[in-house]
Amino acid sequence: MPKIKTRKSLAKRVRVTGSGKVRRMKEFSGCKHIREKKSPKRTRGFRKTTIASEADTAMIAKCAPYIF
Repeated sequence: MPKIKTRKSLAKRVRVTGSGKVRRMKEFSGCKHIREKKSPKRTRGFRKTTIASEADTAMIAKCAPYIF
């Protein structure tokens, strides 16, 4: 059985915790573009990471099977 290719763009954007949950950056995580209308409090929140949902975790497992 051949190996499955890992989607490298996805593998660089997510990390797996010790318990097997997937951590991802929040939306607008770069937040370098069109910042005038976004409040400083909002842009600080973009720096944090969050846990991906169960549906997203299933999709990530198919696209990057070897990061788990």
